[in-house]
Amino acid sequence: MFCYGRILIVIRRQAKVMASHTTPQSSTTQTLSNKIKTNVIKTMVLVSALYAVMWLPQYVVMLLYHFLFLKPNKVVVIVYYVAIFCQFLYMSINPFIYATTFDPVKQVLFRMIPWKRTAEQTTA
Repeated sequence: MFCYGRILIVIRRQAKVMASHTTPQSSTTQTLSNKIKTNVIKTMVLVSALYAVMWLPQYVVMLLYHFLFLKPNKVVVIVYYVAIFCQFLYMSINPFIYATTFDPVKQVLFRMIPWKRTAEQTTA
């Protein structure tokens, strides 16, 4: 959460600096800037919320296990492995969230696809 907050602060500061160096912005430039800010904020909120939801079962299981002194029976072990699965699922989903919602990541990924290149780009 600290890192995402820091990213948001840097983006806003950079937008203010860029706005002060340019002439008065047109409505399309302002709209594009607002769209980028909104896109970044939505992506950060989605990733943070998904982290909280997917890691919560593991924390709950470990708290119950340690404070209630549960003995490892079949139910506890199954719940534990489901919680571990949720953690790994989050780690697998996270890159796809960035790839689908964050435009700069989309552009980089499209440039990495080798079959999308034309003959002129491969010779250059």
